[in-house]
Amino acid sequence: MAFVFFVAFALIFVGELADKSQLLALVLASRFKAWQVIAGLSLSTFVVHVASVAVGQGLGSLLPEELLSWLSGLMFVGFGVWTLRGDEIDEEGNGTPGRLARFGPVLACAAGFFLAEVGDKTQIMTMAIAADPGAALLESLRGAGAGISRTLAAVGIVQDADLGGWARFWGVTLGSTLGMVSADVLAIVVGRALGTRLPERQLRYVSALIFVAFGLLTIGLRVAAAMR
Repeated sequence: MAFVFFVAFALIFVGELADKSQLLALVLASRFKAWQVIAGLSLSTFVVHVASVAVGQGLGSLLPEELLSWLSGLMFVGFGVWTLRGDEIDEEGNGTPGRLARFGPVLACAAGFFLAEVGDKTQIMTMAIAADPGAALLESLRGAGAGISRTLAAVGIVQDADLGGWARFWGVTLGSTLGMVSADVLAIVVGRALGTRLPERQLRYVSALIFVAFGLLTIGLRVAAAMR
């Protein structure tokens, strides 16, 4: 379970950098208390990701492992392009939180994040991770060398081929939820500390590079395995 948790946490955290949900967190934090934004974010993220993992895990049980690896590689390259294109949000958070504020700050924030997340790349990414947790990060770590694998193994972050369905479900759900919440909390903390806007363009470029690298490594290793 530690492996799938790590994969989900790391990839969703990177995917959330400079995403519209992170920008929405900055907007809402200027209008509500930080704890109210974080509570609403956590609630909506958990609900969205529970559904995403359920769908992704169902697809993973139906599709062959080799096909999942190809799809995973192509999807992560696509995530990189999507991230590079960027998401925009206006200074009013598209007006949604204001109209929903009558239901309370926490529910208003939850509703705003829910609407921002549905159909977003991090939701689709969560489905891909649930379908095959090891396809992206595991292949990349193997390509990077045995040293990284030994380091991860020393702290229990290794892939378990016999991991049960519920263990995988909760590993991906909790990892992806905490990854997204951590990225958005980081944006709120750093944004308030700096008193200025985060370097959105630079974050997008770094995130896009990481995703494209994961995707190309996964595809490359699958091609190499097929040629043996």
